[in-house]
Amino acid sequence: MIGVILIAINLRSPLTSIGSLITTIRTDLELNHALAGTITTFPLLAFALLSPFAPKIAHKITMERTIFLSLIVLAIGIILRSSFGTVALFAGTILIGVAISFGNVLLPGFIKMNFPLKVGIMTGMYGVFMNIFAALGSGLSVPLTSIGEIGWKGSLAFWSIPVFVAIVIWAPQLKKTKEPIAYSKATSQEKLSLVRSPLAWSITLFMGLQSLIFYTLVTWLPEILQGMGYSMSGAGWMLFFMQIAILPFNFIIPILAERMKNQTLLSAATAALFILGISGVLLGKQSFMPVAVIMIGIGAGSAFSLSMMFFSLRTSNAVEASDMSGMAQSFGYLLAATGPIVFGALHDMTDSWTMPLIMLIVLAVVILIVGLSAGRDKVIRNKVEEEPTRS
Repeated sequence: MIGVILIAINLRSPLTSIGSLITTIRTDLELNHALAGTITTFPLLAFALLSPFAPKIAHKITMERTIFLSLIVLAIGIILRSSFGTVALFAGTILIGVAISFGNVLLPGFIKMNFPLKVGIMTGMYGVFMNIFAALGSGLSVPLTSIGEIGWKGSLAFWSIPVFVAIVIWAPQLKKTKEPIAYSKATSQEKLSLVRSPLAWSITLFMGLQSLIFYTLVTWLPEILQGMGYSMSGAGWMLFFMQIAILPFNFIIPILAERMKNQTLLSAATAALFILGISGVLLGKQSFMPVAVIMIGIGAGSAFSLSMMFFSLRTSNAVEASDMSGMAQSFGYLLAATGPIVFGALHDMTDSWTMPLIMLIVLAVVILIVGLSAGRDKVIRNKVEEEPTRS
């Protein structure tokens, strides 16, 4: 359980820590908005390309060793990103994406195998710790730059510390030499059924679009708010509050979802929160802004937790959960990767944040549609999707 928490701590903070500093980095390295958006996009592309391979590698060298090696790569990526200029920034960012992609995919299956009767609680627990440190990454990045004049590079390097702690604590897991038998029995027919399943595609789109909205706002919300009169530090703390709002719902939603017959109501409420929150940002009134970012945070917390729960609730065992996780995070993050770039490019084209924010509202409507489908009480089978029998 401690191991799950430590992995979760390092799944978002290396990414969210850069959002509050994007203006400084863009100015220092002379990047335009579209190119700066790729700082967030590269990790998402890594998530997309590597997610299908994570279960296969874990089966060959054990899940524990795979996670340990990903932590090593994560530490190298954070240090490299913080050491030199533009090339090192992007190279380190890619390594960070490679490392985090393995944790993203393997944790749902790891939880389903090791905590089969506590899936909701454990999913909520790792979601809470992941987002606590994601919020700290956003809120502390700017204040850290002023400590001993370490600047943005030192601020980003700071987030290697929890990675090294995780490496030390996780090391005893390397003594485990065998994977549970259930994890290795994935057939090509099972994997093919996911691609042919409308339910699997609904889950994938739900996962991808909520990630697109989250990472786009993590990247650009501070700069949007600075254009409305917020200071760089103030904008960073607004992003912090958005992510703090995520926390209770990371814990509550999985427990509620596990106990409910279906999750359509939760999916609809999630989409509504996104629509209302982003609309509030679009209005641009500072008096309403805290409410708007908190609504976005609640929606993001609910959306992420529902995505993770769908992997388990819509499958029958740990193998299927890992395969569903791999598919959803592969295609989903490929979709999400376009968000920060398109968002920044739309701003460059229109010299305004209006059209980019309208784009996110439209995508939130799509989340409503696919969420209603993913929330239905069905389980993915090899040939058909059947309603599960609940006791």
